[in-house]
Amino acid sequence: MKPAVGTQPRLIATRVLDAVLHRGRSLKAELATSLDALPDPRDRALVEAICFAVLREGARFDAALAAWLPRPLAKRDRELRALLLAGFAQLDPLGLPPHAAVGATVEAARALGRQHQSRLVNALLRRAQREGLPAAEAGAQWPQWLRARIEHDWPGQSRAIFAASAQAPPLWLRVNHRQGTRDAYREQLRHAGIDAISNPDLADGLRLDTPVPVATLPGFADGAVSVQDGAAQRVADALAPPPGGRVLDACAAPGGKSAHLLERDPALQLTALDIDPARLRQVRETLDRLQLAGNIELRAADAVDLDNWWDGTPFDAVLLDAPCSATGIVRRQPDVLLHRRESDLSALVATQAALLDALWRTVAPGGVLLYATCSILKAENTAQVDAFLARTPDVSAEPLDAAFGHASGAGRQRLPGEDGMDGFFYARLRKA
Repeated sequence: MKPAVGTQPRLIATRVLDAVLHRGRSLKAELATSLDALPDPRDRALVEAICFAVLREGARFDAALAAWLPRPLAKRDRELRALLLAGFAQLDPLGLPPHAAVGATVEAARALGRQHQSRLVNALLRRAQREGLPAAEAGAQWPQWLRARIEHDWPGQSRAIFAASAQAPPLWLRVNHRQGTRDAYREQLRHAGIDAISNPDLADGLRLDTPVPVATLPGFADGAVSVQDGAAQRVADALAPPPGGRVLDACAAPGGKSAHLLERDPALQLTALDIDPARLRQVRETLDRLQLAGNIELRAADAVDLDNWWDGTPFDAVLLDAPCSATGIVRRQPDVLLHRRESDLSALVATQAALLDALWRTVAPGGVLLYATCSILKAENTAQVDAFLARTPDVSAEPLDAAFGHASGAGRQRLPGEDGMDGFFYARLRKA
């Protein structure tokens, strides 16, 4: 029997959440394979909204289950847990009409073959509607070890970090400098009924506090604009390669930062490197959509293994957007808090150090390397750069101004939500 109207999105949201919460799957990957079953973009948007709400605020929902159920749900009822969390999310924070949220979620329980538990689903959602869902302490969604690190690294800002990381982010756009100016594109958006805000520190950036589907952006398919957070756009400013210079983007996928550099200076001699050939294809797709051609080389290789990819000709500027804990972009990737383990951190720090040491050899005398991460952990940022400076005799750190965030050792740290941007670290290193 075909599910009732409104049931299918709840079913899909439940299955996505079950995979992410209970089987360690990636939210992005699960949504990518699941949303095609929904032809209506409103249904796809609903699934995404439910999943993000649960992953951002699930601690509150679990507190309700703990208080309202006589005993914890068994492992065989993990799918039921996912469905209940999806139901709670529809009531708060999404604020959907209760009759629709409750009715469609109860129907989803039946469609899942849980007819015998549909009355329980109805009762719990009706209780949430009557009594409201409990509040949760700041950072309750974060694993204890990671919350302790944030509180240690940023004692005065930790509550703001947790709060910002639980909020839906704005949509940031980067206007393709080769096709038009930021202000001209903002005017196109205005004519399309889309409000955008410019930031004086971002030459190419616009912020949409009310996100819209990418397909509705004027000229998107033709490369007029890209989606890129404001903090990531600042990378091009921090690197500031010389005109027509030889540039390496060492961990390039999916290609947004390489594209931004080429939009600003089509004469750059750019090498875009990534260890994953499939992800490197994303770089090519990005460059093709933006109609960026020129002296561009794409190489699939491990950046540390210089003998396998580097011809010995040094680069004027090297961008190392290093693999990291992604703690600065939890608001965009809330499943980071589920999948990250404390043991991951030492491996990431070792990888970052190996990349710094190897790539420094490729920098020309007088050239620069920009070390950047979307982390807010000092072990990956301030301490990592300090250790590199201590062991490397021909390097000096160049100051970046306050537009890049808080002074943090030899670099700058932007924290999540500041100026509407993601958390990001930048350190500009000059070779003697």
